[in-house]
Amino acid sequence: MDCEEVMLTVRIASAERALLRELARGHGADMSDVAADGLIDVVPSLHVLPAFSVRPEAAVLPVAPGTGAGAGLGAASGAGPGAGSASGAADAGVLRLLRVLARPAPCALTLWLPAPVADLLPLVGERITAVTGLRIGPASAALSAALRYWLAGDPQQLAAGLAVLHRQGSPGLAAQRLDVAA
Repeated sequence: MDCEEVMLTVRIASAERALLRELARGHGADMSDVAADGLIDVVPSLHVLPAFSVRPEAAVLPVAPGTGAGAGLGAASGAGPGAGSASGAADAGVLRLLRVLARPAPCALTLWLPAPVADLLPLVGERITAVTGLRIGPASAALSAALRYWLAGDPQQLAAGLAVLHRQGSPGLAAQRLDVAA
């Protein structure tokens, strides 16, 4: 039996959870819909970030509660963000991603994602590993990292982007577009 939605528990900071809740409230959606739209929004921006030269044994980013998310960050940042990169904006994106991953994420949040969106998570995790040198683990950790990276953006720009998506259709439009594109 195929599942239409996948339930994942992500770890985010309380300020990120409050921002996600506020974005959802402002757009008449639930937090899962906003997270799915945010994931679709952040995937292209992760692709333009330059990849580190990663050692064969990439550092592992712990996902267990109470462990520092920055363990292994020194090894990844030793290569220097944007090594070989041509763009300062891409370098800033890598630094923002590293800062997000280094901050503790004490709050657990359960989200429901459409299956086509959840299917992107292994690819997102691989891209984050290529960019940072940190192997982030399961799909929920990939979603946590991508969601936290997206939420680290300017809140007004996030709200404006969601407004554009929701003006064109119902909440969760990004997930509907994936179904059409597949």
